[in-house]
Amino acid sequence: MLLAVLITNSEGNILVERFNGVPGEERLHWRSFLVKLGADNLKGVKNEELCVASHKSVYIVYTVLGHVNIYLVGKDEYDELALSEAIFVVTSAIKDVCGKPPTERLFLDKYGRICLCLDEIVWKGLLENTDKDRIKRLVRLKPPTEF
Repeated sequence: MLLAVLITNSEGNILVERFNGVPGEERLHWRSFLVKLGADNLKGVKNEELCVASHKSVYIVYTVLGHVNIYLVGKDEYDELALSEAIFVVTSAIKDVCGKPPTERLFLDKYGRICLCLDEIVWKGLLENTDKDRIKRLVRLKPPTEF
């Protein structure tokens, strides 16, 4: 299961969070843990260079994209390899929506559309859509041209 998708600015302020199957009392722990993990390890990391960690039998893949940090947390079948595929889909969607690696301002300007993309990519803790064109079409809310 994909437990969390968290996106922060470079100072560690949370811009977007999606938790699946994580009890409310544990979410604060995960927020602070991931922000600290990023503060300790993302300085000087290139755009889209993946970092990997594990904590309490879960896997974490995280990266920098422009001026935002993206974290994915998974367990069971969502190991480092599956999370690296998922984070690639998330970063590609954000770049498509923003037109380039985003600044914090650009990210916030496109916030609604980015949230729609995340909702199409991850559904109830499962990686649902990975096809770039399908995600674009679903976010535009236009019906498919062929069935």
